[in-house]
Amino acid sequence: MTRGNTTHGKRQAAVSVLAPGDFGAGGGGRADGDLRALFGQSSAVFASLAGPAHMVETANDAFFAALGGGERGRVGVPLGQLMPGPTGQRFIALLDRVYRSGKPHTERDDRVLLGQGHTAREAHFDYSCEPRLDAGGNVMGVLVIGVETTQVKHAQRLTAEHRALLEQIARQAPLPEVLEGMARVIEDLAPEEVLVSVLLADADGRHLRHGTAPSLPDFYNQAIDGIATGEGVGSCGTAAHRRQRVIVGDIATDPFWDDFRDLADRAGVAACWSTPILARDGSLLGTFAMYHRVPRVPQEADLALAGVFADTAALAIERHQAEQARQRAEAREEAARDDLAFLLETSTALTSDLDAGQTLQRLAASCVPKLAPLCAVDIIEGGRVRRVATAAPTPAQRELLASHIPVYDAADDAVARVLASGTSEVARRTPTGPGPWHDLGVTGYLCVPLTVRGTAFGTVTLLSTGEHIFDGHTVALAEELARRAASAAHNARQYTHRATLARDLQAGLLLPDLPTVPGADVATYYHPAGEGLDIGGDFYDVFPLDDGRWAFMLGDVCGRGAIAATTTALVRHTARAVASFLPGPQDVVKAINRALSNRPDSHGTGFVTLVYGQLTPTPEGLDIALVRAGHTLPLHLDTEHNAHPVEARGSLLGISPDPDVTLRRLRLLPHESLLLYTDGITEARDAKGEQFGEQRLADALTSAMHRPGAQDVIDALTQAVRSFTGGHDIDDDQAVLVLTATGPRHASSRGRTI
Repeated sequence: MTRGNTTHGKRQAAVSVLAPGDFGAGGGGRADGDLRALFGQSSAVFASLAGPAHMVETANDAFFAALGGGERGRVGVPLGQLMPGPTGQRFIALLDRVYRSGKPHTERDDRVLLGQGHTAREAHFDYSCEPRLDAGGNVMGVLVIGVETTQVKHAQRLTAEHRALLEQIARQAPLPEVLEGMARVIEDLAPEEVLVSVLLADADGRHLRHGTAPSLPDFYNQAIDGIATGEGVGSCGTAAHRRQRVIVGDIATDPFWDDFRDLADRAGVAACWSTPILARDGSLLGTFAMYHRVPRVPQEADLALAGVFADTAALAIERHQAEQARQRAEAREEAARDDLAFLLETSTALTSDLDAGQTLQRLAASCVPKLAPLCAVDIIEGGRVRRVATAAPTPAQRELLASHIPVYDAADDAVARVLASGTSEVARRTPTGPGPWHDLGVTGYLCVPLTVRGTAFGTVTLLSTGEHIFDGHTVALAEELARRAASAAHNARQYTHRATLARDLQAGLLLPDLPTVPGADVATYYHPAGEGLDIGGDFYDVFPLDDGRWAFMLGDVCGRGAIAATTTALVRHTARAVASFLPGPQDVVKAINRALSNRPDSHGTGFVTLVYGQLTPTPEGLDIALVRAGHTLPLHLDTEHNAHPVEARGSLLGISPDPDVTLRRLRLLPHESLLLYTDGITEARDAKGEQFGEQRLADALTSAMHRPGAQDVIDALTQAVRSFTGGHDIDDDQAVLVLTATGPRHASSRGRTI
């Protein structure tokens, strides 16, 4: 025996009630009989040995079973003959010491190797050796009482290993690591050789995949990887199908193994017990199998062990599946966030410039390489397909892709088909029809329509190269991007058309070219508010009269858009129609007011502010007569660079039938200027919301160059306004008209519209 620590005076509970004087002489007294009765059917080991040869006088079945069994009839034989080998010699030496010294000896957890050869097994015992005394106190033999603790040790190790597996599961160790560790624990703790295998069920529960089998041959594991679940498909396939344990004690004769018998024979396995691994909801997770080299049926302890570790495997697999589900959910969430960020960023880029061409070029650039290596955008114009944007990794590829133009009515062209059907088309091959597909290395394509109100006006074609493929996620993302791009391009087109229309209409309401006025330098400035999509209410005009005089005006119509345009046209055309037939500016303004009062309600009812005047060139400069009807005060800039408001009382037009207006006369000497402006100048605001105001207006005029021309005055004023606002968008239209006296032999006119 291999002994642990020796202790004296400590005995097992079963021994502690016995005193040396309880044993009679001659071997076989009352005490021996009582002990025989006590331990005869017990699992505790009991033997009464006599003399220095330690002859076995009596022993229970457990004693002979511990020695290998079948020795009950050998009572009266020295113990040394029953325990040959090193273990027997060590135990005999211990008995000799107890016999000679008369002192008891106790061993705890002593490791003993019982039997020889292939029948040898390791066992653990707690035992006590007591001297047997006769009536005179002489030692006549030794009494051995012990308990085999092998199963206790195995249970302790099993518990410790099981706890370690649970800790691995709790800290989310990789599933293969947990399953392999579990298999090796069982193989190590089993009293007989066992080979453990765990198969994992597919998501649909119809097939079993290799999980772990550290001691089975690789060819065997590969052969059964992916076997179906079903009745008669080996032990594991049947157990998975039945959701019940399947015991095959002899593979050679069991019909479940008809299709796998040769495979099992090659692997050297003869028995297989398979237990299904089930989730808490009863769904199949896999199977837990215990293979044996020889035919064998399980004992109760084997089944209990299989049940415990099948439940442990279920816990590990469920934890693994939950973690995988969490990771997949996080990956989907992260992908969704990435997609949303991509769409938001791209949508912002698509709408950042109200130009349809730029919008579609940004669409192509956004697709590469996020959605595909190559991208082309085509639109229908004039009944033909035009390629308007491309994107590729290299300029050469981009030029090659741009050189290819699809044929609108070709049946074998993917772009033509998508334009006709309005539905996306995807394929893992090159597009049909001619194209630079070989040179570009195209392996697949996705063509998505650009539609507005159900009608396709273009397509975006994504092209794969190499190993890139289009999955459902990419198709959905491309279709959503195409939907947003189509809307952005449509809006950009509408904006362009609307802005062009507004510019054309506005140009019709303003002078395309200022006339040449004798003795005067004329300059104008116009800047609409916002994007210039609406027609502004500010206007100006300069036109000749029949007697050598010239009429001029600058005004502001309440409102914007078509109604404002109608009112502006009414004011200008009325003034031009009547000015030559009426005696003075007051009469012209009153005629304009009558026209405004008599206009249909559908043409607007808003008021108008106006400065209308007439100038006459003279040798001394310009004689001016003007009327102010509710408008901002004109400014007179003299030769000393002083700016003087031109006071003239006058009410708004279009409000009452008889406006109160007065005539004001002044003379502009050479190099003096008259400035007319709308309130969009003085009410321009900076970032803090402060207005430009009349004082800054006057300061801007007085800071102009010496003897400024009309355009110099406007440049000084507009520069001052831009510096004040910091380049911010203005809230109201701005219009300026400047008349500068030059003398009778000099005349010029300049205008600027922004």
